[in-house]
Amino acid sequence: MTNEPRTPEGQQPRHEPHPNHDRGLEFDLSTLISRRSLGMFLGAGTAAALAACTPGGTSSAPSGSPSSSTSATATPSASATTTTTAPSATASGSPTVTRAIAECGVEIPQETAGPYPGDGSNGPNVLAASGVVRQDITSSFGTSTTEATGVPLTVTLTLLDNANGCVPLAGAAVYAWHCDKEGRYSLYDSGLENENFLRGVQEADANGQVTFKTIYPGAYNGRWPHIHFEVFESMNNATAAGQVLAVSQIALTDAACRQVYASTGYETSARNFPNTTLQSDNVFGEDGGIYQLATMSGSVSGGYAAGLNVTI
Repeated sequence: MTNEPRTPEGQQPRHEPHPNHDRGLEFDLSTLISRRSLGMFLGAGTAAALAACTPGGTSSAPSGSPSSSTSATATPSASATTTTTAPSATASGSPTVTRAIAECGVEIPQETAGPYPGDGSNGPNVLAASGVVRQDITSSFGTSTTEATGVPLTVTLTLLDNANGCVPLAGAAVYAWHCDKEGRYSLYDSGLENENFLRGVQEADANGQVTFKTIYPGAYNGRWPHIHFEVFESMNNATAAGQVLAVSQIALTDAACRQVYASTGYETSARNFPNTTLQSDNVFGEDGGIYQLATMSGSVSGGYAAGLNVTI
């Protein structure tokens, strides 16, 4: 992994991935452990493995990943909207969380943060910037207000505390980031070095849930469409780029990708998407992304909702 952002001279053509992009967890360790100890990163001591569980309910913003029998063929519902209902104030009031707890415990592997994390482990550190704590991550904050455009997407993660019987992990924090509709990453790609859109931090509520409003990521060669996230034990740790509990990625469904990439503005993604499958992806390929594949619903006109349950 390079320790510097790409320069225009060194940048790969837009239709090709960077040669170091998401080459795996081991490839990232040499950089990550300069900020975090190896024990922290791998979940030694009090940190636990990351897992995803089958979701419950069919809300407009689902909060879990599908079971192996349904995830690969999940078809978005046309009735979904971009409006996300806020989780209830108490965990016991959420059927989605109740089912997540009952089905908690399926571990998924820790994944690479990739070469463009923006968390201080590889160049810029957006976590130290005022304004990074936000729900809507579509626009840049600070000195720029540039907005990333695309099909609306609401992402909800439900965090569960494995050490305490999979109760909702209230108070933890999630940093999420992903590429724009053309497959470019803010802070790193040529012309986007001063932008920080499609990056943000949220604190888990009483239901252990965090929700981000964003746009549907594009597809670039070498990777299946995905969203990166890191889980921190607290908001203070997140904004200080402190101890990280888990690093993983959300895989988006084939059906939703095909629909979105057939829409205006995603022409580059439409060309790139057929070139990489879940099975050939160098992150999800080992198990086809079965434990990281989001539950999804929605439509191009109304926007999409994606959800994943993660056990910490």
